Amino acid sequence: MVSLLIVIIYLAFISLGLPDSLLGSAWPVMRLDFGASISFAGVISMIISAGTILSSLMSERLNKKLGTGLVTAVSVAMTAGALFGFSVSRSTVLLCLFAVPYGLGAGAVDSALNNYVALHYSSRHMSWLHCFWGVGCSVSPAIMGACLTRGLGWQSGYRTVSLLQVALTAVLFFSLPLWKKKAAETADGAETGDRPLLGLRGAVSIPGVPWILLAFFGYCAAESTCGLWASTYLVEYRGVAAETAARFASLFYLGITFGRFLNGFVADRIGDRNLIRAGVAGMLLGCVLIALPVRGNIPALAGLIVFGFGCAPVYPSVIHATPANFGAENSQAIIGIQMASAYTGTTLMPPLFGLIANHIAVGVYPFFLALFTILLLVMTEKINCLKEAK
Repeated sequence: MVSLLIVIIYLAFISLGLPDSLLGSAWPVMRLDFGASISFAGVISMIISAGTILSSLMSERLNKKLGTGLVTAVSVAMTAGALFGFSVSRSTVLLCLFAVPYGLGAGAVDSALNNYVALHYSSRHMSWLHCFWGVGCSVSPAIMGACLTRGLGWQSGYRTVSLLQVALTAVLFFSLPLWKKKAAETADGAETGDRPLLGLRGAVSIPGVPWILLAFFGYCAAESTCGLWASTYLVEYRGVAAETAARFASLFYLGITFGRFLNGFVADRIGDRNLIRAGVAGMLLGCVLIALPVRGNIPALAGLIVFGFGCAPVYPSVIHATPANFGAENSQAIIGIQMASAYTGTTLMPPLFGLIANHIAVGVYPFFLALFTILLLVMTEKINCLKEAK
């Protein structure tokens, strides 16, 4: 029974990734039908992010009332409905309206699933599950590309992914007894509804929580900025051919996905703390390689891959360590605000670097990445010191 549930959770993590890269792959064609500017995708993305942050902050209350299984099922159903809504939209106003449930569903399921896995499963499963999120992110552009190549239109791409989400929703509803059984096995009752709500203020007042929020913010700021601006840096500052730059920018994401797959084999032996340290070291090494003032471009290209491998263990390991660092009874509230902090970094910092690139120089790219990586390092080590002092 437990093995069946973990398979369902793996499928749920794929579904988490499916919507994340769909807008970017479809927008060049979508915007022509709507007569919208290229930049309007940013408006839609901001609405989705706002919904995601809001539902992440509400995750403790939702989980206490409904339980992880039902929250996951309802959230996936919301994203399925939102994706279908995108496919039938005929105006940008409708796109913006459907972006609301799109974001609300994504944030709730992300927080609920991450907390559930942190409480009930080993570190290796957390790494592999986030690897499967990367699979979902890779599959949806392929689906959209196939639909566009065959002349079926971007609407068909959204409908196809929506149907996949509907199928998963059905599986999740049928699997609700499995979630309840697994939750009942939690010795300390962390998954049950008999504990008072901690709330945002209560969570932030726990020693070390503000530091982990800054760590999450720093990590997501570095990761998202690296991915978005890699090609621009290579082309504009390093003089790399656009085709080569695009290929190596994609290898950054491949490094994250493949790195998480490999980390799963060693995660339980190495432990979350050492995985985070190793990941931060890889990120800093990547920054150094990208910044090296040498004629050849090989160090910079290799640096992107190294940075991706460094990123791989950080996100899943920080989440998995949350119950151990702050108590299983507090983990849902803390993971919820961690997700909110992560999405804030992802949403705000890449545009900030764009302004810096415009007004100063795109060449500060590796130093911008290093700044947030150092923030991540300092905050996680402060938490380690706090835990050792107890």
